[in-house]
Amino acid sequence: MLHLVRRLAILSAICVAFQSAPLSAQSQPSSNPQSTPAQSTPQNPPALPQQTAPPPSSAAPQQPAQQPGTVPEQAAPPTSAAPQELPAPTDHSAPAQPPSAPATAAPDHDSTPPAKHPKAEKKDTDKPVNQADIHNASLWQDPGNISEKDMFDGHGGPNGRPAAPFKFVDEDMNGTNPKFDVDDANGKKWRVKLGEEARPEVVASRLLWAVGYYVNDDYLLHVATIQGLDIKRGAKRVHNSDQVIDARFARKPGKDTKIGIWQWKTCPFRNTREFNGLRVMMAVLNSWDLKDVNNAVYTDKKTGHEIFLVSDIGATFATNSLETSRAQDKGNVKNYVDSKFITKSTPTTVDFGTPAAPTGVLVKTAGLMAKDYVRRKGFEWIGQNIPREDARWIGDMLGQLTHQQLVDAFRAGNFPPESIEQYVSVLQDRIAQLKAL
Repeated sequence: MLHLVRRLAILSAICVAFQSAPLSAQSQPSSNPQSTPAQSTPQNPPALPQQTAPPPSSAAPQQPAQQPGTVPEQAAPPTSAAPQELPAPTDHSAPAQPPSAPATAAPDHDSTPPAKHPKAEKKDTDKPVNQADIHNASLWQDPGNISEKDMFDGHGGPNGRPAAPFKFVDEDMNGTNPKFDVDDANGKKWRVKLGEEARPEVVASRLLWAVGYYVNDDYLLHVATIQGLDIKRGAKRVHNSDQVIDARFARKPGKDTKIGIWQWKTCPFRNTREFNGLRVMMAVLNSWDLKDVNNAVYTDKKTGHEIFLVSDIGATFATNSLETSRAQDKGNVKNYVDSKFITKSTPTTVDFGTPAAPTGVLVKTAGLMAKDYVRRKGFEWIGQNIPREDARWIGDMLGQLTHQQLVDAFRAGNFPPESIEQYVSVLQDRIAQLKAL
């Protein structure tokens, strides 16, 4: 009986959503390419392990890819939208404090951002990239010898870490997580993110980088002192007026400029092995928040490439979809262990459990989140109908990471040892499933 009532509630809410939601949100692309609540940081959490790179492994080097994930020089027809300029770097994280108690009402993940703070005049270029600006796009690069990668310090390496002291610049009021920009002792600018996304985002960036995808230089600082810190959002996460805990510091790739966002449905890499591999990685990480605005395109001034990357990957390592509490759907090891991975396999394709429509949220909110349900239902194709050989390609690369490298990736996110072992166990099982396809 309860199952019948739940189904009727879902159908009723969807009908309401379809009457008011735009058709574009309901349509799917025609192409067929294819534990316990999260560990909250204690008031005096343990210090990060010593920040030293693990010794190189003797595993065999990765075989070179058949072709790099680039789109050669091409003349794309100009669109009516003029290219945007980004004054501020992308998501340069800020130190985050222990997560607050889980919410019990409707999820606040996609709530309307508060009014802009006077200091937050800088705004990321969040419009789709102008096709006229795309000439030599790149989504993936040969990662080299994966078994020798430093998974603790990642792409930036030990010398790229943020250097104290830090000076507050301004607050970024965009998005749903507390963020602000700082300058470090070397004059480098970082964007700091606080909250539940900080730790899992660092780990996710390590794994994407390991298999050749572009990422920001992300670091998790256990404790950071910010001179002149003055933020409106996340003020409760500030200790002693200028300290933050478990904060993510992020720098955009090199000295590049963000020229816009890329869209999953119209990505120039659609139907390529590299694009399908990225879809697989989203399932491996349980990265469910796949809105287009979480993607970015940068111009690489050194190579002339337009770099495509998923720039916001904090909603990872927990559930397959949105939940009513941030502590449940981001960095929650129990929910990651209990989540679905491969849901369907045919002789040629494979389907994954992430991203999934937030059915639980729809029921818990009695249909109030119907529009968001319909919108996220439209993301499910990203994890479906992926060629088996492309999924296996990702599995073969991930399989070159040693157990210690996987441990180091989670150490970089300052996860507790007991959670790290559970995360690594699930990851190794998922890698084995991919390799067996």
